[in-house]
Amino acid sequence: MKLVVALGGNALLRRDQPLTAENQLENIRHAAAQLARVAADHDLVLTHGNGPQVGLLALQAAAYVKVEAYPLDVLGAQTDGMIGYLLEQELANLLPATRTVTTLITRVEVDPQDPAFRHPTKPIGPIYSKTESERIAADKGWVMAADGEAFRRVVASPQPLRVLGLQAIRWLLEHGALVIAAGGGGIPVARDSAGMDLQGLHGVAAVIDKDLCSSLLARELQADVLVIATDVAAVFLDWGQPTQRAIGKVTPQALAGHDFAAGSMGPKVEAARAFVLATGHRAVIGSLDRIEELIAGTAGTQVCTEAAGGADTP
Repeated sequence: MKLVVALGGNALLRRDQPLTAENQLENIRHAAAQLARVAADHDLVLTHGNGPQVGLLALQAAAYVKVEAYPLDVLGAQTDGMIGYLLEQELANLLPATRTVTTLITRVEVDPQDPAFRHPTKPIGPIYSKTESERIAADKGWVMAADGEAFRRVVASPQPLRVLGLQAIRWLLEHGALVIAAGGGGIPVARDSAGMDLQGLHGVAAVIDKDLCSSLLARELQADVLVIATDVAAVFLDWGQPTQRAIGKVTPQALAGHDFAAGSMGPKVEAARAFVLATGHRAVIGSLDRIEELIAGTAGTQVCTEAAGGADTP
């Protein structure tokens, strides 16, 4: 099968971990071991998040005050190279030498008038206490928001409209490569208002949600399954409450009747629904540690049409 697997940024650097290179490499080695098993039997496009990493780079850039900090689109491109390199190397170490693994820096077009620019919701970087977040907001002018019991910086997360460079991804897949692309949701670019040609594109200060971009990419590539691999076992109703319960097999229509957190599970559910509604194929949300079962349809939240999967509503 042709799979698009979206790997969460928090699976590469967990929220409770120091954002060190050693921790990131250890987590990436663990992820690569899971992914290599399914890569042996399937065509695979791997995407990944970059929330912790791009936030860390933004902090490091802001600490050097002699020049203006680099913009988010450039920092996003840096995370694409950093995370892509580590994933590529660890996967290549586990796969046969005849299997090409390659990383593509991927631009993704967004609308410069997207309302997300006025209402930032995407958490990036490390977590802070309330007191720390208030100090950072005052010092740097950043928008901070609650993330569970902690606080994180939030930035604009516009909707992805078009993945650029699809021809290269298709060509590599046709020639047997495992492709790492659209890292961090891709590098956000927008058109100049004066022109409609590709030369009018420019970077914008935002971070695209990697799940929404992965859904768009999976549709464009006509993937058989979209896998959203995260650090939880499934989508849960009443998360954190005594009535918390996992959703098993479900239709996209049934999922639409529930609200999920905008900065975390909400985009994953939206991405899965969009893929299934557009293609009739299956999407699954669940733990990376059970990726073989996710693909087989025996674990996680399986989102499918009633005709394809006999889906139960939650």
